[in-house]
Order: sequence, then C-alpha cells, then structure tokens
Amino acid sequence: MNPRTNLAIDGYVDAIPAPGTGWGTAVFNLIHSPVDAVRIAPDAPDTVYACSTADPRIAEVLLREIQPGDLVRVTGTLVQLGDPDAPARFTVDGLEVLEVAPASVLYDLVLERLGGYVVVFDADRDTVPVFTASGRWVGEAASPDAISDLIDAYEEGDLR
Repeated sequence: MNPRTNLAIDGYVDAIPAPGTGWGTAVFNLIHSPVDAVRIAPDAPDTVYACSTADPRIAEVLLREIQPGDLVRVTGTLVQLGDPDAPARFTVDGLEVLEVAPASVLYDLVLERLGGYVVVFDADRDTVPVFTASGRWVGEAASPDAISDLIDAYEEGDLR
C-alpha cells in the first residue's frame, strides 16, 4: 500500500466520537469488515481505522449525531504508519450515514407513573426512588411494597 491513499470506506463507528485536539476537529474509530470474507478467508479479521477530521461541519455531525454502531461511509486520505500493528490513520474529508444503529433499550430501568407520582424501578437496587410528576423529590422507598406509605407520608406533610 502506498504511504498515502485516497479512498472511501464503509464501517461501523466503534465508540462515541470525541473532540479532537483543536477547534472544529473530532476523532473516532471505524471498524471495517471485509466485504467478501468467505472468498478472502473465513477468519479474515476486521480492520480498525483511527479516523480524524479537521472539517468543522463533519466534526459537528460526529459529535452531535453519530452513535456507536452507526454504519457510515467516510472518504479521505489513508496513511499507514511504519508500525504494522498500529491502526491506519484516516483523515476524513467526507461523511455519509448509511444506517443508524438501533436505539439501545434499558431493560434494567423502568419508570412507572402512579397518579401524580413517578417511581423508578432499577433491577440492581432494592430501594425505589419516588418523584412527583412535576419532578419534585419525594423520597426513596425501602422496597416496592413501601411506595404507598412513602407517598402517604409525603401527602400528609411528614416529608416536606
């Protein structure tokens, strides 16, 4: 491979893009899978590209809209450094979102409305935080069975 190559690469964003070292810059990792892994080799590894951009418009999109798992096409310049184990550096001049990653679902956290109150059930905790529907803190019930006692005490003014 030439030291510098202009290309377009499709890949998945590995983690939330981060601000670069200067204003209007951003950095992120892109994971590219071989297009025809069966023909190349059944165990052909994915390639990780360390990407950066100095285009403020692209940086803004990366920092505000792009999430891990988004499939994007980047165009720009690829530079392979002297260390073959180090990821190739890709300077991004163009960005196109091909597919947005599905929204993650929080299975362990559930908000439930009880009249004028909102309770937060967390699978990792026994206690249950309780708020008014307007967002005012009521307190924390020791267990789901104690929610009504906590709300009654709040309404009677014992907790204010």
